[in-house]
Amino acid sequence: MNIRICIKSIALAILVTIICQNYVLAQSTSYQTIGHANKLPIWYEKMVERQTYPLSWTHGTFPDFDAWKQQARAKVIESFMMSPPFVAFDPVVIGEEDRGTYIARKVVLNITGDSRVLALITVPKSPGLHPAVLLLHDHGGKFDIGKEKVIKPFESSAAKLKSATDWVGIYYGGRFLGDELAKKGYVCMAVDMLNWSDRSGPDPDGVQQALASNFLNLGSSWPGMIAYEDMRAAEFLAKYESVDSTRVAAMGLSVGGFRTWQIAAMSPYISAGVSVCWMSTYVGLMVPGNNQTKGSSAYSMTHPGLAQYLDYADVASIACPKPVLFIAGNIDPLFPKAATENAWAKMRKVWESQNAGDKLVTKMYDAPHEYNLQMQNDAFTWLDKVFKMNSTKSSTNEKF
Repeated sequence: MNIRICIKSIALAILVTIICQNYVLAQSTSYQTIGHANKLPIWYEKMVERQTYPLSWTHGTFPDFDAWKQQARAKVIESFMMSPPFVAFDPVVIGEEDRGTYIARKVVLNITGDSRVLALITVPKSPGLHPAVLLLHDHGGKFDIGKEKVIKPFESSAAKLKSATDWVGIYYGGRFLGDELAKKGYVCMAVDMLNWSDRSGPDPDGVQQALASNFLNLGSSWPGMIAYEDMRAAEFLAKYESVDSTRVAAMGLSVGGFRTWQIAAMSPYISAGVSVCWMSTYVGLMVPGNNQTKGSSAYSMTHPGLAQYLDYADVASIACPKPVLFIAGNIDPLFPKAATENAWAKMRKVWESQNAGDKLVTKMYDAPHEYNLQMQNDAFTWLDKVFKMNSTKSSTNEKF
């Protein structure tokens, strides 16, 4: 009997020990064993849920639209970080090419107090003041060309011309936008973003992360500097010879599309915009596998802290009531269709709240990530209509 009791006691002790060990093991493995997956923090969904964009006009908490725009624009400017020093443009023409009905120019100018850059400009030969388009080139992970993606280069290497021609053949239907628009009577201008073409350097793709980090460590921001330079370029173009300053648009594909609605929101010199294949919600892009979660190109667009206050559509809505055309492709692998349409719907509420619903146009094409000929033809027709409705009176701005 004592032996049986002893055996039972031992068995019970072993069972208790096993249960305790399993409990301890369960406890020891219940802590956070990994911090990230798919290049996102494992709690990213909770972070998404906490994003309410308190400065959005659509919250309905702002009684005055102009006051909201002022506050929202100030928050965007704050996210740009330190502004570069101001300096006169001091432009110098260093090259010209006659292209029949228009002239192509190379112009060197001070875009900020830190940077003197080379711009390509196309100018119609016809007399009088012309509408103008600031052409904002794409990212594409292709850094040997920038401004040359939208205006045909000249007096450059055969390799650069071939690179530009090949790129335009793939993403722009074989057209250089600035040349096509010049034929239609528009003055056009394009400048390289920092890290593209004449402003590039060794390993331009691999340097993006370090470049963005180093800007922050210097109290500034790479995407903020890009935004400031775009605003200065818009001012220069609006004051350029033969340009009607009341009719200056921005236009761009991909990152150029991002820059288009950004500058339409931020610059008083831009009166209209054509944004191609760049609009979404943060929620729609911050998902595993999306291009934005991979770093790389995202560094050129990520303004520090701005997502705490405004979604992409909220920033774009600062442009209201300006006429803006948004174009997208329904098989664009970078921008999910539903996310794009959700952003458009949010913007439509803003334009309609200001009785300007007809000035916001959104068009979805059966296309990938590109600015094809049909898109361009529709955009050019829309822009012609918009600018014919605007004043064509003489500008009083100083001309360069």
